[in-house]
Amino acid sequence: MKKFNTTAVCIPGKHYMVDLSERVKEIKMLVDDGKYFTINRARQYGKTTTLSALEESLSKEYDVISIDFQDITGADYLDENEFVKGLAGVFCDAKDNMDIPLSGECYEQFHKLSTQENDAKLNDIFRIFDRLCKDSEREVVLIIDEVDTATNNQVFLDFLGKLRSGYLKKEKNPKYKTFTSVILAGVTDVKHLKAKIRPEDQHKVNSPWNIAADFDIDMSLSEEGIRGMLEEYESDHHTGMDTAAIAKQIREYTNGYPYLVSRICQLIDEKLVPEMFNTLSDAWTEYGVDEAVKKILSESNNPLFDSLTGKLTNYPDLKEKLRAILMRGETIAWLPYDEHQQQLFMYGIIRNNHNTVAVSNRMFEMLLYTHFIGESDQNNDLKQIAAENKSIFVEKDGWLNVPKIMEHFIKEHNRIHGDNDERFLEAEGRERFITYIAGVINGTGTYSVEEQTRDHKRTDLVIHYLGRRYVVELKIWRGERYNAEGEEQIKGYLDRFGLDTGYLLSFNFNNNKKPGVERVQIGDKIIFEGIV
Repeated sequence: MKKFNTTAVCIPGKHYMVDLSERVKEIKMLVDDGKYFTINRARQYGKTTTLSALEESLSKEYDVISIDFQDITGADYLDENEFVKGLAGVFCDAKDNMDIPLSGECYEQFHKLSTQENDAKLNDIFRIFDRLCKDSEREVVLIIDEVDTATNNQVFLDFLGKLRSGYLKKEKNPKYKTFTSVILAGVTDVKHLKAKIRPEDQHKVNSPWNIAADFDIDMSLSEEGIRGMLEEYESDHHTGMDTAAIAKQIREYTNGYPYLVSRICQLIDEKLVPEMFNTLSDAWTEYGVDEAVKKILSESNNPLFDSLTGKLTNYPDLKEKLRAILMRGETIAWLPYDEHQQQLFMYGIIRNNHNTVAVSNRMFEMLLYTHFIGESDQNNDLKQIAAENKSIFVEKDGWLNVPKIMEHFIKEHNRIHGDNDERFLEAEGRERFITYIAGVINGTGTYSVEEQTRDHKRTDLVIHYLGRRYVVELKIWRGERYNAEGEEQIKGYLDRFGLDTGYLLSFNFNNNKKPGVERVQIGDKIIFEGIV
């Protein structure tokens, strides 16, 4: 029976996985055009699985030589001699273990090079490459995975320079035989590495990989693709799940990040029964997806999340900007030449959302909300009060009493922060309520913020608690007309989630305001409106 897989390569015969055939076709077009390129995506973004599927497809028409730079040890980067011998040894091992297309003569040349006593040069191994390509009846494609292990080494840059030289010769002279296509895979965008390629370039620094074609193929998992994977699972297990609805929800949480998609499915399939649900039919629901997300976000040894928070530590200025985006609704311009932004983009933490900076997916956002709240000393008083009183906010049937949460928040907020001026409250008010909510639902529920409403005017907070959703609109009071617009907006969100009750919390700076919560009937919807 197939399983969902979150480690190493996914194998179609063993694992449930999204159909990659269309993606592979797109990549193959680059190979058919003779392009050299880099597949650089964040960790656990499906690069190795994609390369495996690509290699299988290409092997029908090309001789594909696929190696992994993780097989080259650190000592092999000490100098050119050690690197060349180490690389030659990797080709020999690949021939022995994976039967890559090497003629006996080329194999012997690699073996001899890897063991010779004399110093080896890059030219030595590239002569073997040229002979390999010349003798092959089919065109040769070279795939190198995990190039990140080499990118801090000058000898690797020299290696790229030699590949670049071969590419330029091939372009000038079609009769020149070298690799038809070279594919480098890793997190780092090798195209932006800099090195002096030629000794005469004393003052000019070039990229040794500036011949690489742009690789802008979307490697996220689409909603349609996720649904196809779930339908395959459903045909084996007959849970009765609504595959379209579950695929949509998973996509909304993950934005198609492959590891997160597979991890959600893996937990529902393997962990939530009987831990949370009696049957798989109960688990494969929107409630089950929420619980899987909550479980992932609470994992203490998740390497992907550890990497994310660790990278932010290296960029404190950008970290503070992300905090302002999430907590205060600020807008940060996307700067394509900003080194810090591009680093976080490369590691999959942020994305370009209509030329503004956005966190890559909702699960990363939820993690960062928790991280920012947890590490901040701000609003500790509100957080502690909420945690101490959370039992009074849960009804006997498990429903959250959001009006009571709002009433207590307004009371405690005004007691602690009632003398703040308007400018301070507008910047901090919504962060305070999010912090308060976190204290109430910690360990039992989660929350997310609707991206399209996260600005200075309003924020829609969706609380996920024991399989139920509660939509709370947070806004700055701009008068009765804007309040009426807010009521209509929250009605739209209630329709989207199939709810008949919503909540509106306004931060009002008028001296004659009347703090508190009141129940308002608007058409067929009930809105509890609170004023801070």
